[in-house]
Amino acid sequence: MAFEGLTNRLQNVFGKLRGKGKVSEEDVNEAMREVRLALLEADVNFKVVKDFIAKVKERAVGQEVMKSFTPGMVVVDIVNKELTELMGGSQSKLAKASKPPTVILMAGLQGAGKTTSSAKLAKLLLKEKHKPLMVAGDIYRPAAIKQLQVLGEQIGVPVFTLGDQTSPVEIARAGLQHAKENSHDYVIIDTAGRLHIDEALMEELRQIHEVTKPDEVLLVVDAMTGQEAVNVAQSFHSQLELTGVILTKLDNDTRGGAALSVKAVTGCPIKFAATGEKIEPLEPFHPERMASRILGMGDMLSLIEKAQSNIDAEKAAEMERKMRTAEFTFEDFLEQMEQVRKLGPLDQLFDMLPGMGKMKDMKNLKVDDKQIGRVEAIVKSMTRAEKQKPEILNYSRRRRIAAGSGTSLAEVNRLIKQFDDMKKMMKQFSSMMGPKGPKGGMKGLKGLLGKGTKFPF
Repeated sequence: MAFEGLTNRLQNVFGKLRGKGKVSEEDVNEAMREVRLALLEADVNFKVVKDFIAKVKERAVGQEVMKSFTPGMVVVDIVNKELTELMGGSQSKLAKASKPPTVILMAGLQGAGKTTSSAKLAKLLLKEKHKPLMVAGDIYRPAAIKQLQVLGEQIGVPVFTLGDQTSPVEIARAGLQHAKENSHDYVIIDTAGRLHIDEALMEELRQIHEVTKPDEVLLVVDAMTGQEAVNVAQSFHSQLELTGVILTKLDNDTRGGAALSVKAVTGCPIKFAATGEKIEPLEPFHPERMASRILGMGDMLSLIEKAQSNIDAEKAAEMERKMRTAEFTFEDFLEQMEQVRKLGPLDQLFDMLPGMGKMKDMKNLKVDDKQIGRVEAIVKSMTRAEKQKPEILNYSRRRRIAAGSGTSLAEVNRLIKQFDDMKKMMKQFSSMMGPKGPKGGMKGLKGLLGKGTKFPF
């Protein structure tokens, strides 16, 4: 989970503040000492931490906090706003040329994920009804051109290449011309990386920059390298005038130092965040949503956007009705799993829900993709009648399903038992969601989880 350590530390600090009726200057100072330590441990740049704490302190010991009825909440709100500002204030959108094509130059060190990010960006543009072209400008790394071509085929975006014997500058020039002749409105140039910044790399990038006059120069940096990512961004920016940053592997960055330092140190906004290695569209980086997630307040807006773009509303409404009335079948269950998988890894979805960090049952929930595959195999080995009426699944039918799915009888029995438990839980869950529900909202959900009810995966 991104920022896990930082989120836990900050929640502990603010938990103490929220419990106080009045907050003194000493309380604020104590809290800021803890916040400062938490940020330094998260590998945030020292100068950035110093400036951040000074700004928060200045606002937190003012009249608005001391005279407030909920001073702890006001301090959290100040930290939230300052964190948002630290990461850029508001979403920084991709530039668009007044006359197409818009040229995007991708830069970065080797291993940061430039080629994959180029494909993810192309997929995002394709989703927004644009016609992108990717240009294979990395002639040095073995199979780099082939990798881009394979990714291009996967997502349905053409790749322009002149092989590995032509200079990257000439490839970029010819690629841009090809885009103009074939009505492509975006050109993404994948350039060569190096193991470290060197003069030859920079000179080549400067020449490509001169020839293509890009509208965007995006630096791809690995979020997991923390402070080093910020140093790389600073070096590139001083020589190339970056317009934005793409942070990769953000889902594995439990500290968050790069995300919190890049904008403050370089002045370059983080435009996109990339998670995972699958070719999913890049996610626009929203500083205000990321600040909310860091403070454990969730990110419902991103979750809603994911749901709106991936889930069929009519199917979801029908599914909700079936769950509520306990008409839910194994056929519905398969369909539901498919819909949820479109949203991405479950642990990342839970990360977006407010307060989930405090619920140990959810926090420790790890979903194994292989286990989900086994569950699907079991359900697909059932006949249509068995999926619709699980009560007819006697011993001989269960044995046949186990043999057909390559699983054991114990696994089939466990799934059927868990499915039955889930149906009962869903019925209870639907009745508790209203304020007058017999179990009382989230309290009731915690109670259910506490009883050891398990999901069938």
